[in-house]
Amino acid sequence: MKSFAVTLLCIGLLGGCASKSDLSLYQQLDGKAGIERLIDSFIYQIGNDEQVFHYFEHANITHFRQGFITHLCMLVNGPCNYDGDSMVDIHTGMHISEKDFNRVVDLLINAMNEQNISHSVQNKILSKMAPLRSEIIKI
Repeated sequence: MKSFAVTLLCIGLLGGCASKSDLSLYQQLDGKAGIERLIDSFIYQIGNDEQVFHYFEHANITHFRQGFITHLCMLVNGPCNYDGDSMVDIHTGMHISEKDFNRVVDLLINAMNEQNISHSVQNKILSKMAPLRSEIIKI
């Protein structure tokens, strides 16, 4: 009887772990509220970074925030439909270097760490965003 109870406990614990991985990436981020917290942390990171702040200093932060929330929501298969400008249209003429692009990625990772997003979820997010790299770095 004791081993039966231990077996049930183990199955229950394993089932709980499996259900977390069954959540969509959007759900793992705590939906739109979690994405909003992440983007707010990211904007804070950018605002305090001397290397890349100049790219954003004249930006409409409210517009940037809403656009990025919607775009990330769509990228992680949330219920959002991004219909804003393309990444090429947004970044053409900004002359973003690879070094500065990488710095912005580092700031996003800092924001994800600040929001306690697991590394496995961070990797999934970054893999969804990676194909956009060539549309952003335009020297």
